[in-house]
Amino acid sequence: MIVQRPAVTAVLAAAALVFAAGCSSGGGADPDQGRTSPKPEKSSRSATGEPGAEAPPEKGSAKVTRTLATGLKSPWGLAALPGGDLLVSSRDEGTITRIDGDSGKKTELGSVPGVSPGGEGGLMGLALSPSYASDHMVYAYFTTESDNRIARLLYDEKKPSGEQLGAPDTIFKGIPKGMIHNGGRIAFGPDKMLYAGTGETGDTGLAQDKESLGGKILRLTPDGEPAPDNPFDDSPVYTYGHRNVQGLAWDEDKRLWASEFGQDTWDELNEIKAGDNYGWPEVEGKGDGDEGEGFHAPIAQWKTSEASPSGVAYAEGSVWMAGLRGQRLWRVPVRGVDDPKPQSFLSEEYGRLRTVLAAGGDKLWLVTSETDSRGTPEKGDDKILEVTVK
Repeated sequence: MIVQRPAVTAVLAAAALVFAAGCSSGGGADPDQGRTSPKPEKSSRSATGEPGAEAPPEKGSAKVTRTLATGLKSPWGLAALPGGDLLVSSRDEGTITRIDGDSGKKTELGSVPGVSPGGEGGLMGLALSPSYASDHMVYAYFTTESDNRIARLLYDEKKPSGEQLGAPDTIFKGIPKGMIHNGGRIAFGPDKMLYAGTGETGDTGLAQDKESLGGKILRLTPDGEPAPDNPFDDSPVYTYGHRNVQGLAWDEDKRLWASEFGQDTWDELNEIKAGDNYGWPEVEGKGDGDEGEGFHAPIAQWKTSEASPSGVAYAEGSVWMAGLRGQRLWRVPVRGVDDPKPQSFLSEEYGRLRTVLAAGGDKLWLVTSETDSRGTPEKGDDKILEVTVK
């Protein structure tokens, strides 16, 4: 079964791959209006505790140890280069910039042709090829005038600043686009497959339609083909029933965790299992009583005012989740823990938080999001912060 629409099928035959995620909540209500009332049923989530796994401390900590870079404009995606430097995408300007991991010096690589920013769309997720040391390929998820797509670009740092990106090689296209809920996060998993979080663009019916690419987590080869052993034959769809997947991260046991925007009741952190249905729009959050039957329930949920989550990272036995409207960093202990108790940090200290990336050991990179049209730029420009956690 092919889940793509005709325009996408043609691309898969010729393609090669990339991956992404994102939606942003404003300081007020979510922009998606007029959702039908959920009809949730009960869920079946697997336990997160692993026998013999050493659980992290019940209470953790998160402390900003330095500000690496300032003056960023609508930063969205973040990828770590070998050696410790970072690549960051500008959603609204369509550019990729290199940040020196020691000094914070910014060097613009160039613009990604074809990016058409608008609403929550633009240049979003970034990921490095699993063979980056030899091929120097950077994958990007972005919005065009017709769709959301994934392309890979050759990064040649020997060329002058602003001219270091090669022409985009589109490996996957036809992902629905909208003013809201474009998804956008991409990441290569431990299996060296590319995972991409997509949104349902405000058209809630797309999430349950396995023939649509909207409201899904996709799993692709680096060339953009449906990955081997995907749960649906000849399909890039890995899981469905999502509203707007914003973050993707794996733990040391190769479990995939994903953050997701709710509508106006519950935001979610989910443990991702191949082929599972995560319920949207039939259920939002865990549901009550018989709600959620047959759907995979989240491991944790939050009021949208406390989270509106974007990126996630895994470090020190916990998933760390950046909150946009919630303006805080959430810690969810998952290693050896069956019933995690989320804990928040940095509440309203740095404004909206867009992306979080593991930096090795007890370090995270955290990206703010005050210049994305939903924030308050008068509070200050956008930054990349180094955070020490436990």
